[in-house]
Amino acid sequence: MMGPPSPSRCQLHGPGSAMIRRRCLFFLLLLALQSYCRPALAASPYLVGMGSYDITGPAADVNMMGYASSEQIAAGIHFRLKARAFIVAEPDGKRAVFVNLDACMASQLVTIKVLERLKARYGDLYNENNVAISGIHTHAGPGGYLQYVVYIVTSLGFVRQSFDVIVDGIEQTIVEAHNNLRPGKIYVNKGDLLDAGVNRSPSAYLNNPAEERSKYQYNVDKEMTLIKFVDDELGPIGSFNWFATHGTSMSRTNSLISGDNKGAAARFMEDWAEENVIPNQAAHASSGNPRRVSALISEPNEITDDLVRLASSYKASGGRQISSSDITRRIRSNQQNKPKFVSAFCQSNCGDVSPNVLGAFCIDTGLPCDFNHSTCNGKNELCYGRGPGYPDEFESTRIIGNRQFLKAVNLFDSASEEIQGKVDYRHTYLDFSQLKVNVPTSTGGQQVVETCPAAMGFAFAAGTTDGPGAFDFKQGDAKGNAFWRLVRDAIRPPGPEQVKCQAPKPILLDTGEMKVPYDWAPAILPIQIIRIGQLVILCVPGEFTTMAGRRLRDAVKNILTNSSQFDNNIHVVLAGLTNTYSQYITTYEEYQVQRYEGASTLYGPHTLSAYIQEFQRLATAMVSNKEVPTNLQPPDLLNRQIELLPGVIVDKTPPGVTFGDVSSDVPANSTFRKGSTVNATFYSACPRNDLLTDGTFALVEKLDGGSDWVPAYDDDDWSLRFKWSRPLRLSANSFATLEWTIPEDAPLGVYRLRHFGASKPLIGSIKYFTGTSSAFVVR
Repeated sequence: MMGPPSPSRCQLHGPGSAMIRRRCLFFLLLLALQSYCRPALAASPYLVGMGSYDITGPAADVNMMGYASSEQIAAGIHFRLKARAFIVAEPDGKRAVFVNLDACMASQLVTIKVLERLKARYGDLYNENNVAISGIHTHAGPGGYLQYVVYIVTSLGFVRQSFDVIVDGIEQTIVEAHNNLRPGKIYVNKGDLLDAGVNRSPSAYLNNPAEERSKYQYNVDKEMTLIKFVDDELGPIGSFNWFATHGTSMSRTNSLISGDNKGAAARFMEDWAEENVIPNQAAHASSGNPRRVSALISEPNEITDDLVRLASSYKASGGRQISSSDITRRIRSNQQNKPKFVSAFCQSNCGDVSPNVLGAFCIDTGLPCDFNHSTCNGKNELCYGRGPGYPDEFESTRIIGNRQFLKAVNLFDSASEEIQGKVDYRHTYLDFSQLKVNVPTSTGGQQVVETCPAAMGFAFAAGTTDGPGAFDFKQGDAKGNAFWRLVRDAIRPPGPEQVKCQAPKPILLDTGEMKVPYDWAPAILPIQIIRIGQLVILCVPGEFTTMAGRRLRDAVKNILTNSSQFDNNIHVVLAGLTNTYSQYITTYEEYQVQRYEGASTLYGPHTLSAYIQEFQRLATAMVSNKEVPTNLQPPDLLNRQIELLPGVIVDKTPPGVTFGDVSSDVPANSTFRKGSTVNATFYSACPRNDLLTDGTFALVEKLDGGSDWVPAYDDDDWSLRFKWSRPLRLSANSFATLEWTIPEDAPLGVYRLRHFGASKPLIGSIKYFTGTSSAFVVR
């Protein structure tokens, strides 16, 4: 049998050489085609990079952002907050950055300062057009980092520490993602998650046209869209997904910093990936909480009497002073030799979507709340939504986070549709206080209307079933009452044009026209579209309700699919609370009902129509390869910020006591079973002295061998809580309680609790300290 001709045989002459030459020519042509095509087929269409960094703010004294409750003051850490980012770049083309924050929302001032830092580092490579910064909407993060007055009233003004740690963390996250850019591929997948959100304003949703509602099976969006990042050499390196549910599993009485259900889901997935994806083991998701440090510590075969005696020989160490460099970095940060997997659970059109899926009930009677007003005997203060772990808000947070995590793993494992196509983006600024909008009339024609200066309605003060308001406000109030009108008028009475423009909203706070000491609400807002192949991200600066988000997505998709650049296989996601914050966006019909979301739709009844019009303009520019010029810029109000939160003056301990000493120790000679809780309390100092960024205030250590203590769990773990308190409000003394609920998969052995902190003397520099509890056995 004649095989392929060798290059030497291609030089033959004589009888039969013509046939051989023809075969040679065919063979060489085939080789040329193979050598030409193989790199093209194997080459990845993108460079991809992932990054993450700690953005945990002050864990003491600072009001939390979200519920607008002046009584919700940070006093410890449930788990740490992070910024997570991906960068996708065409090798010789455009690039885009998407940052997801474990924060209530993005801040215009944060965005401005991050972009300034990126320009200083990279020139024009990263700018307002191709960088998006989005928040997950946790209501358990420190506030004071936004620049408009209405959002920082309860935090006693601007909190520089909250602001700086977020700006620093975003910058570090993007730098890390930039440095990690490598050839890779991206896959997209989507599927329904049915039990992680319910509509908290169903009476407003029902005011949408019946014909429109009939197109959808549910009154909230159930679809999760996930993108999977795969490095050509390292394999899977991360995932981002978008799904709509509020970050309100943790209630307004919670005082521990927490990423709520989406932050929990991100940790669960990153831990799962650490055990199942990075080691290239067979991926398997369980409904438990993945252990963070399974590979670090060995497990004894059994608990012997000798081990118990060994544990009892390790007494509380007493506090001692250390240098800042001696503070143990977080366990995940210490695993530098392992690839980092970054997973973000991003927010979408969550405006009317609650994670409290059991429904809203009256706390006095246990009966369901009034359907139209969410009241109990006329009082909104008694109506609360119940999460699936009711009455345990931590368990509700875990369950809703776990449901998102499990769905994400399912989509991650089965993702097969590769994203292909160019990277592109469009961005512009708009003055929403006076935007002209074309809307259809009832007779089929068109009319021009305008948006309004920002204003908040009476029902805003009623709150929601996730966090009720106070006094006699109620949702669904399109009239207001005489007493609160008098109060409003003493602050700032709205003019007749504003009243007419905002109707039927009864105005409680005319924030768009309040300028003392500086702007109370934004007027100039960014909108942005980011395209990565067939994935299109609509970046919106607020909370769209379910139907509002559907209308916007459909309007943009219609523009894109009617162009030559897209076919019907397009994935349009809405990224809520992005680049800045301007509260809610309802449909025109929902606005008429004036529940909380309608009362918080700042720019009047035509706000959604304005967004749709302007996003269609961006989409049209994108498919036409045209730019969108703008001469508007949002204000930079950093130098006008007022800070009323007093700083830490001094930290003290009782006579004869050292910082880090144990105030309440683990019981002597104690043995604990898995699932039980261990705690110890230490004499401590204010956590505002040093945020210990990328470090930890709390640590569980395990005895490895006879004398080496190995870090096992830190304050970024679900199982370990750091609680801080003062005996009196203005006391210079304080305590730190470390509370560890032993995971079911914790290795058997000898453990102890360690606290790190930083104290401020009346004169001099910050001093760092540590101390440990007595040892105990886990069996």
